[in-house]
Amino acid sequence: MDTENIPFRTINWDNVPKTVHAGETGTAYWQTMQFKGLRVRVVEYTKGYLADHWCQKGHIVYCLEGDFTTELQSGESFILTKGMSYIVSDDLSSHRSITQNGVKLLIIDGDFLKVV
Repeated sequence: MDTENIPFRTINWDNVPKTVHAGETGTAYWQTMQFKGLRVRVVEYTKGYLADHWCQKGHIVYCLEGDFTTELQSGESFILTKGMSYIVSDDLSSHRSITQNGVKLLIIDGDFLKVV
C-alpha cells in the first residue's frame, strides 16, 4: 500500500472507535483516521466542555452539530454554530474550545498547515 497517497475510500464513522479525552471540564470523544501527514477526526465535546490546554496546532474545523466558542489566548473569542468553520495554521494562534451545550465537529489537520 502506498503510504504517500490516499486511494478512494469511504468512511463509515459509526465503525470508527471512539477514544476518550478529558477536558478541564467535560469530555471529548475522538474518532480518528490517521494517514501520513494527515489526520481526520470527528470530535464530540460534552456539555460543559472546556479544553485542558491552549492548542497551537493548525486545524480546519467544521461544526456539524451544536455550537461552541473558540477562545484565543490573546483574549479574542469566536462563536461557531452548525455549518460554520475556522482555519488556522500551526503556531499562529493559541486556541481552546468551550461549549455549554455540547458540539460535534469535523477536524482536519496535518503537515499542510505548518508555517513555512
